[in-house]
Amino acid sequence: MNATVSHPVINKISNKLDTLTPKAQALGTFIIQNPSKAVFMTTKELAEACETSEATVVRFVSTLGYKGYSDFQEALKDFVNTGLSLPDRTAFKGIKEVGVDRLHREILDELDNLKYLYEHIDIDTMNRIVDHLDKSPTVYVIGSRLSYTFAYYLGWSLTKVRKGVHILKGSDSTAFDMLTNAPSNSLVILTTCTRYPNELIKLSKMIRRSGHTLLTIADSNICPVIQFADLSLVVPARSIPFIGNVSGMLVVIQYIVQELASRKGEELADYQKQLEQVFLENDILFNLDH
Repeated sequence: MNATVSHPVINKISNKLDTLTPKAQALGTFIIQNPSKAVFMTTKELAEACETSEATVVRFVSTLGYKGYSDFQEALKDFVNTGLSLPDRTAFKGIKEVGVDRLHREILDELDNLKYLYEHIDIDTMNRIVDHLDKSPTVYVIGSRLSYTFAYYLGWSLTKVRKGVHILKGSDSTAFDMLTNAPSNSLVILTTCTRYPNELIKLSKMIRRSGHTLLTIADSNICPVIQFADLSLVVPARSIPFIGNVSGMLVVIQYIVQELASRKGEELADYQKQLEQVFLENDILFNLDH
């Protein structure tokens, strides 16, 4: 893990370390040195590793300003997830282990992630994103690397329920040209996930200066593009992924598109009839009748 990466939870510990009791200092030092181990430890396991009590762990977390141990773990997980390199993730997820029931383990992990999403997703923010999509005449959806998968899926799905949608690849420098020439006050939706590509950070700065409305769909509160956005939605997950948490992003996109479709009424029906006619006339899709 990159030791130069910093984060509020680590900074809090570092700044308070000299003022803590010796046992609390041992906890803080262990967490700073072993964040990827500490992140999934229970209070009992962490206490045992540092030869202290669970009560000391609870007081330590409270001293840092967290409401409970679970809130502290969530903050630490964001730091760990952002800083893990590909070799770190391979070791962390046990990819090289043999004889593992990997399929069932991954399915259970995803079910746990979806349950966590169900309990923590901000539905009001999702609905505000739908409000923007319902009102904005021109929409640009952008992603890069892994997040381009989500951007393409969102953009492609939106073209089935409304007009004026453009999909841009953040790694292509012509995205700057397209956004410079975009109609004023366009809506830009930027999808991003760890590890965050620098090109999306540069784009988000440019979008902010251009006067367009920027919405972000990210996987963490520490995503660096959030600071430039007019509205941000964080898609939470319980686990730290090998490559990326996919299921939560897809569920959120499906909700946004279907909620938008539900608001369109007869407008949606007319638009989709036009699309189907184009598909039929140009033999775009397989047709059982033929």
